[in-house]
Amino acid sequence: MDCPSEENLIRMKLEGILGIEHLEFDIPNRVLSVYHNGSPEQIEKSIHELKLGGQRISTEDTSNVEFEEDKGQRKLLLTVLAINFIFFLIEMTTGVISRSMGLVADSLDMLADSFVYGISLFAVGGTLTKKKRIAKLAGYFQIILAVIGFVEVLRRFFGAEKLPDFATMIIVSIFALIANGICLYLLQKSKSKEAHMQASMIFTSNDVIINLGVIIAGFLVHWLSSNKPDLIIGTIVFVLVVQGAVRILKLGK
Repeated sequence: MDCPSEENLIRMKLEGILGIEHLEFDIPNRVLSVYHNGSPEQIEKSIHELKLGGQRISTEDTSNVEFEEDKGQRKLLLTVLAINFIFFLIEMTTGVISRSMGLVADSLDMLADSFVYGISLFAVGGTLTKKKRIAKLAGYFQIILAVIGFVEVLRRFFGAEKLPDFATMIIVSIFALIANGICLYLLQKSKSKEAHMQASMIFTSNDVIINLGVIIAGFLVHWLSSNKPDLIIGTIVFVLVVQGAVRILKLGK
């Protein structure tokens, strides 16, 4: 194995073989450990068909039936799920009270992330096909939220709306930025190349950009005495959501 792309190629090749419990990749040392039940002949044959120069090093019995990578991913996803859902509640509540479309939009994005992390929990240790399906589901879900949010932006743009509370926009977004920064650090630290984990990193990267945008919009609302910056950032949020969704759908191919 020379690169992570070969890892995905191997995963797809071995996906349909019954008895495989776990694949453990050591890319720098070009070693793959396959935890499985039954004969290794079919696994070895499939590896040879890829023409990557692979050969069996050894076969041995093991009592290891729980894999730390999967357990680590599950704990990580539970952590970011909790953070995102808590901030969805905070931003939705403060967004409605402060009349900020930016905060409401960001809260919906947080809800989408919570949904993604939740379904990703079911993908840990699952097959590549299952993970790709989850990535596709996450992408389509983001697009639906973006369309609903954009309609709300248009309604507020043409309606008579009071100025949002700029101070609430700025303060809440700063805390959300810190939370998303922590989530992104934890996800990148995992260095996972799997589709559902990459989808999670894409969502969180978008969130950091969105939080900065809402903070800037809050200052502009105060400076210009206009709700237009808040509505503009709301529009930008949903454009970013669609872009992230398209990238995620590509992961699911």
